[in-house]
Amino acid sequence: MKTGRDVIELDLAELRVALSSELAALAGKHVLIVGGAGFLGYYLVQTLTSANRCGAVRPLIRVTVWDSYSRGLPAWLAELAAGSHVTLEQRSVTDPVGREAADFDYIVHAASIASPTYYKRYPIETMDANVNGLRNLLEYARRQADKGRPLAGFLFFSSSEIYGDPAPDAIPTPETYRGNVSCTGPRACYDESKRFGETLCVNFAQAHGVRVAMARPFNNIGPGLKISDRRVLPDFARDVLAGRPIEMLSDGGPRRTYCYVGDAVSGYFKILVCGRPGEPYNIGVESPEISVAELAERVSRSAAELFGYKGRVIRARSDDATYLDDNPARRCPTIAKARSELGYAPKVTLDDALRRSLLWYKDHPSAGDE
Repeated sequence: MKTGRDVIELDLAELRVALSSELAALAGKHVLIVGGAGFLGYYLVQTLTSANRCGAVRPLIRVTVWDSYSRGLPAWLAELAAGSHVTLEQRSVTDPVGREAADFDYIVHAASIASPTYYKRYPIETMDANVNGLRNLLEYARRQADKGRPLAGFLFFSSSEIYGDPAPDAIPTPETYRGNVSCTGPRACYDESKRFGETLCVNFAQAHGVRVAMARPFNNIGPGLKISDRRVLPDFARDVLAGRPIEMLSDGGPRRTYCYVGDAVSGYFKILVCGRPGEPYNIGVESPEISVAELAERVSRSAAELFGYKGRVIRARSDDATYLDDNPARRCPTIAKARSELGYAPKVTLDDALRRSLLWYKDHPSAGDE
């Protein structure tokens, strides 16, 4: 691999293999991806279109993307829409879903503000997407069932943030852990709306038979995560590409596991197709759990090997006074449930994930929305 395009082609080829049975189940179906222009939408959409393009499915999968394009219509998505079997609609997830809406077979609700920098800037909009937007889609699913067209699958993107700052004896964290979350802190707009979103899903599954399941992502990294996102890896990549020291906006102590987006997306499609209604699934990796300081050093080493980077790692302070408030000390999942029930099997090592990510950022040094 030498370019970002090489990375994407390899990832999509690996996804087609890992998801052969799930893609077969989606063949000939109509899939709605809400928030398809975002980070996770990047590979959610392209996995389906690449399966169509490469002849991995017959009949072809129809893909509809709903997005507000608040950060612009990405060029990659516009290019896909120029082909067949992809339809783009500019709309907010909070817009009511009218009875004129198409008959979708599967829905993925990935429309959310997930970067702490941005959801603290837009807290009401964040809650609206995670609660009111979700309710709109669930009501659509209920109406479809009432008219004899029940959805085959519905995926809600929740978050590992619903666990808050887990107690030490809850690390690695299982789906049964109830959380240690502030309902009034600066992250509450995101954490608590995701928690309530899960409650909506469980009750629609139980009361109306909606086949909705929930994904709890743990620190996904990789292509599609814009360099302007203000999460840790894009910030480090920005520093690398500018040839300046890598800045940590903390003491480097918080510990995380980092899951490559290619592996994560395989888990998300498995939940969509095979997840049990009303059930949450952790999607991430169990090891290595490393500090932010160690992540910075690994990024520095990978950048040195790839680009001859000679920078060092330094500590700095965020302009946001609440940047570290309610920041979990550790975040590490157990993924036994997804492994046993769905066959989820992440394979990309952290160092390989960083190499692939940096190659992609090299070709995408600007997001065009800053």
